Amino acid sequence: QVQLVESGGGLVQAGGSLRLSCVGSGRTFSSYAMGWFRQASGKEREFVAAISWSGGSTLYADSVKGRFTISRDNAKNTVSLQMNSLKPEDTAVYYCALAWGLRQDPADFGSWGQGTQVTVSS
Repeated sequence: QVQLVESGGGLVQAGGSLRLSCVGSGRTFSSYAMGWFRQASGKEREFVAAISWSGGSTLYADSVKGRFTISRDNAKNTVSLQMNSLKPEDTAVYYCALAWGLRQDPADFGSWGQGTQVTVSS
């Protein structure tokens, strides 16, 4: 069972950048596609980005396309989310999770991390 731990959240002004990291335990990390999701207060969890097991394919939500970049380093069991040009509406708890194959539906993902808070001030 892979366990995931997110880090890198914080408080940033609109227009700023943050880089989130998700480190996984276990030797099977590189077998899974990985995804980032976010959940704002009072809202449902929503898809942000996903990356295939090899890193060769990615998916992005329309709301973050062109601003966020997902990447992974299987040698370090790490998946990252570079977030640029942040907006107040990006404020949420960000979670990473894994799946078999490139997916967007949270129901297809498991081994959710504990989340990291991102707050963007206007």
